[in-house]
Amino acid sequence: MCGIVAAAARREVSEILLEGLRRLEYRGYDSAGMALISDDGQLTSHKRKGKVQALEAAQAKDPHHGPTGIAHTRWATHGEPSGVNAHPHISEQRVAVVHNGIIENHAALRNELVEAGYQMASVTDTEVVVHLLHRYLAEGNNLLHAMQQTVARLEGAYALAAVDSQHPDTVIGARSGSPLVVGVGIGENFLASDQMALRQVTDRFIYLEEDDLVEITSASVRVFDAAGQSVERETTCITEAMDVPDMGDFDHYMIKEIFEQPDALDATLAGALDVSQVEDGFGMGATALFDRVKTVQIVACGTSFHAGMVARYWLEELAGISCEVEVASEFRYRKRVQHEGTLLVAISQSGETADTLAALRNASAGEFVGSLVVSNVDNSSLVRECDLVFLTRAGAEIGVASTKAFTTQLAALLMLTLVLGRRRGMDEKRQQEIIAALRNVSRYVQETLALNSAIQELSEAFIPKRHALFLGRGIQYPIAMEGALKLKEISYIHAEAYPAGELKHGPLALVDNDMPVVAVAPNDELLEKLKSNLEEVRSRGGELFVFADRAAGFDNEDRVKVLPMPHCPEVIKPIVYTVALQLLSYHVAVQKGTDVDKPRNLAKSVTVE
Repeated sequence: MCGIVAAAARREVSEILLEGLRRLEYRGYDSAGMALISDDGQLTSHKRKGKVQALEAAQAKDPHHGPTGIAHTRWATHGEPSGVNAHPHISEQRVAVVHNGIIENHAALRNELVEAGYQMASVTDTEVVVHLLHRYLAEGNNLLHAMQQTVARLEGAYALAAVDSQHPDTVIGARSGSPLVVGVGIGENFLASDQMALRQVTDRFIYLEEDDLVEITSASVRVFDAAGQSVERETTCITEAMDVPDMGDFDHYMIKEIFEQPDALDATLAGALDVSQVEDGFGMGATALFDRVKTVQIVACGTSFHAGMVARYWLEELAGISCEVEVASEFRYRKRVQHEGTLLVAISQSGETADTLAALRNASAGEFVGSLVVSNVDNSSLVRECDLVFLTRAGAEIGVASTKAFTTQLAALLMLTLVLGRRRGMDEKRQQEIIAALRNVSRYVQETLALNSAIQELSEAFIPKRHALFLGRGIQYPIAMEGALKLKEISYIHAEAYPAGELKHGPLALVDNDMPVVAVAPNDELLEKLKSNLEEVRSRGGELFVFADRAAGFDNEDRVKVLPMPHCPEVIKPIVYTVALQLLSYHVAVQKGTDVDKPRNLAKSVTVE
């Protein structure tokens, strides 16, 4: 979602701030701004609705410079996208603030500040923060103490960065429920909501913990905990090469990332495709923790939730272990009864998903035997707070609609199924079959990618449509859900998924010649039942698009278009079939002319409720 970049240096930082914002554009936003404190102590700012390019143009026309500054890309929550509502927010032309998150008690604070004489320029929740900060500064506090008093009044989630023209060499940051990282340089220090924003200036980072405050100058970094005590936080050096987003010869990041999936899967599975080594991918202490696991509780959101639903089929059918899957935002707000010996599994591409992180923190002492996160981002909040970690190796994913992050999550969850299944008596033959399937999954994905032209041709039928149904049976039902999600995310076609057996219990009423029906039809034991469901669609004038195993016995007929899929082991078909549905959604969106990589109203990393 929103992005923060801040700098305190001995050099001019406006271009560093702008470059940081460019690197955060993948997160999704609708306005951008920055504020700088000049060498003579003047606070200046630019704010623009739209893309970072509009902010760059404003800076080029009327340059603002300084060694200290903050910058922001905003994804609107309170108040429409506009220059007025964009960050930074400024109070009395002295102090400026940028903010990620939501201040839940902003209305009460707004009333209090208006009564105190403050003029509200925007309708955002963030503006109350900057006026509160100014109020405490006006009482004679320094910037650090003013921020400590300010955050004590806030309810909700926030990552904050603030500058004060009367403390021109200092930036203060604070985090609670939203990520903030310190970039450590030589003669300069930085803050950002994502380390990617700072990789061009440093490879050393301090990951702030919950409720930390930080004071940075060009010469120092000081961290304070919730009690106001000075604390030391570990500095981590990122040694791997910086993964700079580049579309190469592709038209969009999304299609590039779809085609990167064979390599991403191989990287994720590297070194773990031996039965004796599988547990190594889950970190120190995995063996002892897994020995205690009797059931699994998965929490996730969006695409990651669909990965969890696939995992439930694997865990219960292959490993013989009970598994529950729940949307994280629901899990955290309900009373629950947990079985003894339950492992909590959190799935999040970014490792910062607000509801998933809150679900982990909501778990009471002793409720779970331990926690495991499946994530694509090392050093993210979930990675730091869970007992065990499986890092997928998808690389940077820039397209908002997840592709390679999802399929690598599935690979990781199948490996979890393997390690837990061994403890539940999974026979050696089944173990070797799963390992062999994972060894070859990238080849089958490559075969699916070779169908790109055929899927593009298939997609043309969706261009005039406004609605679509996706059907699947068994483990392919969550894949149908993922296919529907992808189509609605990037093409804005309303799409819903159902278990095929539910068709006659309501959705069949929607079927007519304007409602395309997409069916995921591998050649498994439920195939004949699925064929009967599809005949119900066809007999009512519906147009069928069937993604079927080559051996499934489907043929092209009137109003039935079949895409023959690679014949591969059943256990990896959810991964393979997902790729075909990703390509379908991509081509529909391209032909409809939507913004494929940055669909409207959506953000890559959802760090607020």
